[in-house]
Amino acid sequence: MGMFKAVRIDKAEKGTTVALTQFDEAELMEGDVTVRVEWSTVNYKDGLAVTGKAPVVRRFPMIAGIDLAGTVEASSHPDWKPGDKVICNGWGMGETHLGAYAEKARVKGDWLVRLPDGMTTRDAMAIGTAGYTAMLSVLALEKHGLTPKDGPVVVTGAAGGVGSVAIAVLSKLGYHVIASTGRTSEEGYLKGLGAAEIIDRAELSGAAKPLAKERWAAGIDSVGSTTLANLLSMTKYRGAIAACGLAAGMDLPSSVAPFILRGVCLLGIDSVMCPIELRKQAWARLADDLDKTKLAEITQEIGLDEVIEAGSRVLSGQVRGRIVVKIS
Repeated sequence: MGMFKAVRIDKAEKGTTVALTQFDEAELMEGDVTVRVEWSTVNYKDGLAVTGKAPVVRRFPMIAGIDLAGTVEASSHPDWKPGDKVICNGWGMGETHLGAYAEKARVKGDWLVRLPDGMTTRDAMAIGTAGYTAMLSVLALEKHGLTPKDGPVVVTGAAGGVGSVAIAVLSKLGYHVIASTGRTSEEGYLKGLGAAEIIDRAELSGAAKPLAKERWAAGIDSVGSTTLANLLSMTKYRGAIAACGLAAGMDLPSSVAPFILRGVCLLGIDSVMCPIELRKQAWARLADDLDKTKLAEITQEIGLDEVIEAGSRVLSGQVRGRIVVKIS
């Protein structure tokens, strides 16, 4: 047992406090696998946790961070042995279970996915929950029956983590991708990822009509609220929207018209408690369908001591693409 560095969140009289500090390994929670964390990342939910702007954390003290990749140090789980390279996303890490912004983590072996061949732990966290969620969305659209010949796919929050990976994957698969962003200065970046068209998010921010002109066969939405309502109203007959985020809010000011008059489907994407077999499928597809050159273009690296500040920047929409956090 020993001490290690961690980003710790504590309950305060008003809200929470957060600091990079020393944490005692003896205080780690129950789990049958101990991982030496090598890389993590900063997601929207991590930003909410470290800033205290939403009640994401439900246990104190908490080590923040919902994503990790690293090497197994110790295991009593039959599937894992010391030296194995693993990925862990979600499962309540950073919310109810001590999380990833630390040099060590103890988790359940059933939560882990083996690092795909040809992928480094840094690659895995450059993808992170955001990219894994994007792939879950692509898988859901494929299960719905979507193919490139069906028409364009719109991606909202295009310059963010989910959006950036979604564009890169969809374009490699042959889809005509329409990128919706509030940062029109990022047009070159988005087209470099494979977007065929760029639209201003203002086109999707007004009050939604029950039905509007059909514009796309499908979409991946990380924004929610009025944006999602507009996407649904503009989706082609028997199309589908994969909803995976709420950056603009949890409400959905829509109507049943797209569902009962055009047969549109709204596909809910959950990355936190997603079944392990689907996780394995998503990570295997990411290893095959995400261009590593594009992954490098969307990624910036920081240290553990920069996580708190980065969380604020993510929430304010100042981050393009993905942030990887070098832990050790």
